[in-house]
Amino acid sequence: MASIRTFKTFLAVAKYGTFAAAGKEIGLTPAAVGLQIRALEEELNQVLFDRGPRSVVLNTAGRKAVPQVEELLVRFEALANAEESGELSGRVMMGALVSTLMGSFADALWRLKREHPRLKIQLFVGLSSDFAYQVEHGELDAAIVTKPPRALASTLLWTPLYNEPMVLIVPRRPHFKLPALPLDILQQAPFVRFDRDTWTGLLVKDVLSQVGVTTRDELELNSVEAMIEIVRQGFGVSIVPQLANVQWDKDKALRVIPLPGVTTERCVGLLERTRHSRMAFTEAVKECFPDAKAAVAKRG
Repeated sequence: MASIRTFKTFLAVAKYGTFAAAGKEIGLTPAAVGLQIRALEEELNQVLFDRGPRSVVLNTAGRKAVPQVEELLVRFEALANAEESGELSGRVMMGALVSTLMGSFADALWRLKREHPRLKIQLFVGLSSDFAYQVEHGELDAAIVTKPPRALASTLLWTPLYNEPMVLIVPRRPHFKLPALPLDILQQAPFVRFDRDTWTGLLVKDVLSQVGVTTRDELELNSVEAMIEIVRQGFGVSIVPQLANVQWDKDKALRVIPLPGVTTERCVGLLERTRHSRMAFTEAVKECFPDAKAAVAKRG
C-alpha cells in the first residue's frame, strides 16, 4: 500500500513538474521519485501524469487525485500532531504583497512566529493575480492578497482579514504647484498611478470614478512602497491604501488627505485552496483578525 511519503512525492511532482525538481525539494534522486510515482500508478491502476521529454504534467486522473491526496495528508498531519498541544510546526510557503508586510498582516505574522517557534514561514513577494495562479496550482500554500475583482476557481477560498481606506497622499515639499483642494490636486498635480492592470490598480480606478476626476498621469508603477517614496521626494501625488504600520501622521515628507465622498477600501484577505496540508496554519492566521473570524462563522 502507498505510504504517506509516496503521497508527498506525488504532490511534489504535481507542483514542480519534473522528477528532478521534485526530488531536489524532498531529498530523493529523480530515479527514486520516478519509481515511487510508477508504483503509485500501478497500485491505483491508472496513469496520473502525461510524460514529456523534459517534464511531466498531471492528466485528468492526476488532477482529480490532487485534492483527495491533500485531504488525506491533512487528516494524517492532524493525527500526527494530536499530542502537540496545538503548536504549529514545519515549513509554510506563503505569498504576500510587500505592502501587507507594512500593514496589519505583519503583526499577525510575527505573533504566530513568536507563539510557534518551530514554524518556518517562507515568504514570497509579488502581485495578487500571480499569487492566485500559484496557490491554485499548489506552488504556494496560501497568499495574502487584495479582494479578487472576479470569481475565483471553485478550488480556491478567499477570506477577508482587514480593510485599508484608499487615501490621497501629497508631498510636503513638492516640485510643482500644489492646489489647496483635494479634487484640484488630483486634476492638476502630476499623478503617480498604481498599475491599472493589477487588483489594487482597479481600486484606484474606482476611486477616480467616484470623484469624477481625470488625472495627469506621469508614472505607472506596481509597488505601493515605490509610489510612497516618489511622493515623499516631491515628484507627484498618488492614491494608495493607508497601510496600518506606516506612521503617516509623523511623516515629515508627505501628508495624507481623505477624499470627500470616497468609500472605496482595499480589502486584504487570505487566499488558499479549499483543502490543503497547511490548513492549521491558515486557520491560525484567520484567528488573528476579527473580520476573518466573522466570515468563517458566517460560512458555517
